[in-house]
Amino acid sequence: MIKKWSFYTILTLIIAFLSSGFKPFDLDSSEWFLTNENDGTHYLYPSQKQNDYPNLNVPFTGKFFIGYKEAIAFKESQGKYRKVNSLGYMGKYQFGAETLKTVGVNDSNQFLNSPRMQEKAFVALLAKNKSELQDVIQKYEGQVISGILVTESGILAAAHLGGVGSVKKFFKHEGKRYFKDAYGTSIRSYMRDFGGYETSGIIADSDATVQ
Repeated sequence: MIKKWSFYTILTLIIAFLSSGFKPFDLDSSEWFLTNENDGTHYLYPSQKQNDYPNLNVPFTGKFFIGYKEAIAFKESQGKYRKVNSLGYMGKYQFGAETLKTVGVNDSNQFLNSPRMQEKAFVALLAKNKSELQDVIQKYEGQVISGILVTESGILAAAHLGGVGSVKKFFKHEGKRYFKDAYGTSIRSYMRDFGGYETSGIIADSDATVQ
């Protein structure tokens, strides 16, 4: 009788021990993975800081020029090279036919079917606009106008939307008057949303083309 009691006692202890090894992992108790804030629970991963992941071999656009290009492209066309809007603006960066001519593109169909040409056209237009706006950039960069911290990348983005003349008028009127396109998007919003990116690599060139 004693031997049977001992057997069942030992068996119960073994079962209890093994069961404890399958206890579900409680994520809520792991502070390295989750954090609680006023508006709910948030994951700490992924971080927005590149140096938090020094061993990951993945692109990090951040405020680099590639991030600038892709941010504008997403706003313009959701990054679609074949996109043509209701006003006839074309491609990933939504060029008008007349603007294309200023960077040496006369064949709209060829432009729509060539991602490489579209990328080169975007850079060429930035270079031309930077050439025409150098005085504005030098004078206003770093200032706060109409509640916006003025940066070179923001100025160039605004020029992409509304043209060089619209940007000059914006500063002439101290940000109180500004251009809006047919969809209601303003150069003021472009100057704000695309400010602070790295565009120093763009060389000002009034004769820039895709060639």
